[in-house]
Amino acid sequence: MDHNNNSNGQPPELSEQELSELLQIRRDKLTALQKEGNDPFKITKWDRTHSAAEIVENFDTLEGQPVTIAGRIMTWRNMGKASFIDLRDGSGRIQVYIRIDDVGEDAYTEFGHWDVGDIIGVVGTVFRTRRGEISVHSNSLKLLSKSLLPLPDKFHGLKDTDTRYRQRYIDLIINPEVKETFIKRSRIISLIREFLDSRGYLEVDTPVLHTSEIGAAARPFVTHHNTLDLDMYLRIETELYLKRLIVGGFDKVYEIGRIFRNEGMSIKHNPEFTSVEMYQAYADYKDMMDITEELFVFLAQKVCGSEKITYQGVEIDMGSPWERMTMVESVKKYAGVDYNDWKSEEDAKNAADERGVHYDKSAATKGDILAAFFDSFVEEKLIQPTFIYGYPVEISPLAKRKADQPEFTERFEFFITAREMGNAFSELNDPIDQRVRFVKQVAEKRAMGANAEVDEDFLTAMEYGMPPTGGLGFGLDRLVMLLTDQYSIRDVLLFPTMKPKDK
Repeated sequence: MDHNNNSNGQPPELSEQELSELLQIRRDKLTALQKEGNDPFKITKWDRTHSAAEIVENFDTLEGQPVTIAGRIMTWRNMGKASFIDLRDGSGRIQVYIRIDDVGEDAYTEFGHWDVGDIIGVVGTVFRTRRGEISVHSNSLKLLSKSLLPLPDKFHGLKDTDTRYRQRYIDLIINPEVKETFIKRSRIISLIREFLDSRGYLEVDTPVLHTSEIGAAARPFVTHHNTLDLDMYLRIETELYLKRLIVGGFDKVYEIGRIFRNEGMSIKHNPEFTSVEMYQAYADYKDMMDITEELFVFLAQKVCGSEKITYQGVEIDMGSPWERMTMVESVKKYAGVDYNDWKSEEDAKNAADERGVHYDKSAATKGDILAAFFDSFVEEKLIQPTFIYGYPVEISPLAKRKADQPEFTERFEFFITAREMGNAFSELNDPIDQRVRFVKQVAEKRAMGANAEVDEDFLTAMEYGMPPTGGLGFGLDRLVMLLTDQYSIRDVLLFPTMKPKDK
């Protein structure tokens, strides 16, 4: 037997030989069950009446009542003619008491050959032990699925984050608190839908596969359609198709969609991630600021129970009015450099050189260098929720120019915990200006080796007339990180991208 190798019923760290022997023991047990006609893998159903959580929550009415439960054996305490096991199902854990006099000698002997990790069904009555623990007193048991691999030792195997991310199923079995993060993630998505639907937005789906490399300044994944003999590209944004729908007459649309970018990986980046994008006709970027603030306050209240949340030990106040600064104001505040003092591009480059700010010396404009100062000095200071608006036109190919300052656009990004959380525009709806910007963007991408093209169909749509529109996009995963206090994006993705072990 290997079910009670230590006090908590989990095997300690094992040598390769010990593990091999343990695996063989479990397979031998399965073979014996199959020969006896008790193959657990032939069982197709088990009718449960209650979950573990339901029994605990409703103990006053269920005490002494019969229940049928099922779950995985997590710990095992053998006391000779009686045993206590901890059973875990999707709702939580509950203790089960098994006594030879109640289940019968044959059944108890069979039960004795089961293992920690096995999935079983239990019929019994609800009671409270002398120590006060709510439990189920079993009168019959059934093995529903045999665990052929031992669970890792909680105190060794699951400190290995690589294993946790590669084999999330083990992480979820051993660390039930991890499940709470993903339950919250699902709730956050539902709440976003609730918020936007209540404000008249329509959820839509747009294509994941594109026939040309278009969109944001990011590298796509390339695949091939065999029937059409055509290379295709996984989308790097949902923006241009959503705007087509605004042209077509929808006033408010949004999409919660998977995005794919063939770029680096970090605690903030995964090659596939989820974005939320929304567009509203007859609105501008200031309207998008208002809806962003309202949405994030709503989510903090619903998910965290307060407008004040804690992220990695720092209190974040989502409820107080968010600070709003232009990029020029923020650079002056945190870098002590005033864009308005630069009379030429040479002045801007000299300022950057004096402060050690990196920029493209062959092509940088005043706007590019302003953005470089922002990256170097400002972003790390934006801990509390902050809107930064008035972005240079050079780095905002889809935003409207400001009427009084045409070198800047009606664009904002918002930052929390020194991270960029989202991006919004008063959307450019001049097809002539849009073509000029697209051509410049495509030239820059091709210079870097991309097979980029101007999206002619999108320009055609714009030529039919797109109303003034406000647009907003933000990363769902970073939002979940914030609201669940997780350090890495991998902790909020059930199955993050991992390099294969043999690579």
